[in-house]
Amino acid sequence: MSGYCENSPSTSVIHGVGVGLRSQHYQHILTNKPSTPWLEALTDNYMADGGQPLDYLEQIRNHYPVTFHGVGMSLGSPGPLDRNYLQRLKERMRQFEPAWVSDHLSWSAYHRHNSNELLPLPYTEEGISHMARKITEAQDFLGERLLVENVSCYVEFRDSQMSEWEFVNGIADEADCHILLDINNIYVNACNNSTQADDFVQGVNPERIREIHLAGYEDRHTHLLDTHGEAIHQPVWDLYRQAIERLGPVPTLIEWDTNIPEYGTLQKQALVAEDIISASSRAHAHAA
Repeated sequence: MSGYCENSPSTSVIHGVGVGLRSQHYQHILTNKPSTPWLEALTDNYMADGGQPLDYLEQIRNHYPVTFHGVGMSLGSPGPLDRNYLQRLKERMRQFEPAWVSDHLSWSAYHRHNSNELLPLPYTEEGISHMARKITEAQDFLGERLLVENVSCYVEFRDSQMSEWEFVNGIADEADCHILLDINNIYVNACNNSTQADDFVQGVNPERIREIHLAGYEDRHTHLLDTHGEAIHQPVWDLYRQAIERLGPVPTLIEWDTNIPEYGTLQKQALVAEDIISASSRAHAHAA
């Protein structure tokens, strides 16, 4: 896989804390040019042959580096990958030159059936091999290493043979891909499935991580629901601080997908993350 591009011009400027690009903020971004260092575009919103979203993304891309984040690859599906989807994605990659492309360690489509949820796989050696084969196929088609994200999970599989972080590490190693570490998902899963979030943060392979996601969950009292519709909760901030202390200043994204607030609210969340990164950097410099 030595032919994969690792250091495109846009990759080198992805740093600090970015914000998820949402249509509600198109005009604000173009008019005010906020100081956000980078934006993450939801790939599946830009797959049409034309239309206003593509026009806005083209304008915004002239001012900001972007990454692509999708939900449509269905990398864990028992069926074949959707080559039409991959071809459209490849065309968008040529058009907008994202710093990198990411999707999820899950499945959501089989034949003509589609789920509105990202469905997890059991944590098994078979699951690692299956997912790694699909990721390798997608990477070979796209000509670029992918980032794959750990997903929220509301059940535990009877067949699982290992921890989630061991599962994620195994896939990344076998597929030779990168990891998008979602801190909110780690915390949600730990609370729902009675595991230790700290173990995941300490066990995940730091050499594979290229991006971190932060988002808000909804507390349903019986369980936590990964809605991306609230401000980031304190336990997630605490876990993020642990992650940054171990991993260093990994590029971080503020995700907010429902009940979307004004852009300034997202910027305030980004400032909290930036303060955590800065404090960790100062502590490490002082220790050195």
